[in-house]
Amino acid sequence: MSIRYLTARAAQQIDEELMSSAGAFSLDQLMELAGLACAQTLAKVYGKEKYGRVLVCCGPGNQGGDGLVAARHLGMFGYQPTIYMPKPGSKDIYQRLQKQCDNMKISTIPSSASVDALREALSSSDVVLDAIFGFSFKGPVRAPFDSALPLISSSGLPIVSVDIPSGWDVEKGNAEGVGLNPDVLVSLTAPKEGVRSFTGKHFLGGRFVPKALEEKFELNLPDYPGFDQIVELPRADTSQKL
Repeated sequence: MSIRYLTARAAQQIDEELMSSAGAFSLDQLMELAGLACAQTLAKVYGKEKYGRVLVCCGPGNQGGDGLVAARHLGMFGYQPTIYMPKPGSKDIYQRLQKQCDNMKISTIPSSASVDALREALSSSDVVLDAIFGFSFKGPVRAPFDSALPLISSSGLPIVSVDIPSGWDVEKGNAEGVGLNPDVLVSLTAPKEGVRSFTGKHFLGGRFVPKALEEKFELNLPDYPGFDQIVELPRADTSQKL
């Protein structure tokens, strides 16, 4: 059976169940596992010898938290990450994740910096990790990200997107044409309906999904190789909606 692609409602239900008393996961745990999968995906496709300078673009939500975790792991892998987070998350968890990155001596572009700072950071980077918007994104793209996305797109750098490319609708994809067009995508838990049209390298990072939940939602997840946190998915899939 083919892996299932999730609607926004199903993705939300699964997240809620993972963090309920039944799933027993904390947000910290899920971010740590998701961020590790994202870092491993980037490292698998873009070796540090050629793509050592990574610009990690983070939004203020859970997606941005995944990005901060990924930045820390990339630093531990020997990359040189820089964090671009023009609108930092306000929750305690983001403050702690940011502090963990500071302790790794990972530089962060100040939230007060102008768009020119992003342009300069892009010019001195080899690859972008896009962790700006997640599956709960609803357009239009607002400031400060409305000016950031075009700059990232026009940079010519390879882009690795987390869960769903920033600016894409979780079910309709890049229907408005304002989203990023990444070279690599790492879907978390299970892929979303909106990325069926994605033609780049597609990985799944959801090895944390328990068997009981996988069976309940009929996710039909693939086996992960060895001890990897990621598995590459086929380029096209015609499975039905969940």
